[in-house]
Amino acid sequence: MPTEPASTEPASTEPASADRHRVLTAGVLFLVTFVSAIAGVQLYAPVLDGPGYVLGAGADTQVVLGVLCEVVLIVANVGTALALYPLLRRRTEGLALGYVVARVIECVFIAVGMLCVLTVVTLRLHAGELAASGAGPDVVSVSAQTLVALRNWTFLLGPGFVAGLGNGVLLGWLLLRAGLVPRALAVVGIAGGSLVALSGIGVLFGLWSQGSPVSAVATLPEIVWEAYLGIALTFVTLTAGQRRRAANRLARKSPQPSAA
Repeated sequence: MPTEPASTEPASTEPASADRHRVLTAGVLFLVTFVSAIAGVQLYAPVLDGPGYVLGAGADTQVVLGVLCEVVLIVANVGTALALYPLLRRRTEGLALGYVVARVIECVFIAVGMLCVLTVVTLRLHAGELAASGAGPDVVSVSAQTLVALRNWTFLLGPGFVAGLGNGVLLGWLLLRAGLVPRALAVVGIAGGSLVALSGIGVLFGLWSQGSPVSAVATLPEIVWEAYLGIALTFVTLTAGQRRRAANRLARKSPQPSAA
């Protein structure tokens, strides 16, 4: 008994539409990470740049707003990985999972840095009580500076080293393989991530400081790469060529109708 052939149109349009939504979501979240990361560092400035913060009046509200910015950063970081994973795993599932893991590890470092900053705020709020219990201003100040140093190391290893390898090298390669970015821009991401990681190694070995011109220059390509991802994935999403490649991959994976 002849049967009517099943329509393949939904199978070709629905995955493409889902892919466009995933790419758009990732692009918006990349923009959120860009803004929240910069805002968080700027709001942290009184703690990071003021050795006497813990003993002074303090700008606790500003610092807490910086912490909230980094909470948003963590959510957006994980969101970019989860949004892109279904697309990236079609090419190399192991590396796509590796990108998700790298984002999570980066967020763990960011969270530890947040706790350090909040602890400095707590020390400032209870500095009088600590002094009454016998802990002099020097002890409180050294404790705060130790926490700030720990936060700076988490920034170097998380948003610096791990993000350079994950968000730069690994993601650049995966997006190139998936056909979602031009080759030239993918090379910028791979090179930029490598430079950030190498810059972090230089800081670890004392070749230059974390805020030195060398570190700043090495970070520029990665900044360009992440800004490009946010803008391109948000406002361009999938081009016609990218949609064709996605449809071809889907067609190759779709089961062929039986000749019977």
